Amino acid sequence: MRRFAFLCLLMLTAPVAARAEPQWLTLPPTPSLPKAAQSGYAPVNGVRVWYASFGPSSNAGEPVILLHGGLANADYWGNQVRALEGRYRVIVMDSRGHGRSTRNEEPYGYDLMAADVVGLMDFLKIKKAAIVGWSDGAILGLDIAMRHPERVSKLFAFAANSDPSGVADIAQSPVFNAFIARAEQEYGKLSPTPTEYKAFLAQITKMWETQPNWTADDLKRIAVPTWIVDADHDEAIKRENTEFMAANIPNAGLLLQPEVSHFSFIQDPDQFSADVLHFLQHVPGK
Repeated sequence: MRRFAFLCLLMLTAPVAARAEPQWLTLPPTPSLPKAAQSGYAPVNGVRVWYASFGPSSNAGEPVILLHGGLANADYWGNQVRALEGRYRVIVMDSRGHGRSTRNEEPYGYDLMAADVVGLMDFLKIKKAAIVGWSDGAILGLDIAMRHPERVSKLFAFAANSDPSGVADIAQSPVFNAFIARAEQEYGKLSPTPTEYKAFLAQITKMWETQPNWTADDLKRIAVPTWIVDADHDEAIKRENTEFMAANIPNAGLLLQPEVSHFSFIQDPDQFSADVLHFLQHVPGK
């Protein structure tokens, strides 16, 4: 009787297991951030940038800045903040016009948004920090490493591209389209201009279509310790562009995370956080 019941259980559960999607085809819920040691708005370059700082004390530990991707907000780093805050002073921010931060009439551009990060560092009196960036956030990290190398101790750049040709066509990607739809909902809840998502999306899309425009010689200027990281199933970034960046940044490491996509940090947060911790602990900073 017990054997019969066990076989029935297997028959009931097997179809469910067969239907389970691989994690790179999923978009897990957006995490929440833990309680911050300090948070608020910083006046930077004509806008108000929302930020939060985590750790045993708002001023203790080596500073690590986490920069989110386009259309997103700092909440996406919730899992990584929890993994890092016991050892590091972790700072997150909403890029201008994203999340809780405001924007002005200036066109979006990576140089401007990178200057916002440096401005927040000045506001928080942080001379130098490690940067962990995802997508647009990784591009901002690369921009700062080129233009303000004295402010970056090391750079973990996940899912960046060096020019628009490095971006794949995501129009038919169900995961990326689900993210864009989610981003609209989150924008409506967080933004000081909650009804302007479509205009915001159009402006960000224009930036994606025209920027960045870095050559091999530009990348060779990066002197800070850098890992170029991507997912083996990234639906948005072409593998050859990832390899191009790693090949041209002096002494850069190249890491491909398995079984994940452009949203690795929420699809497999343990793997992503372990890679970041390994980088922070074992790659000497500048």
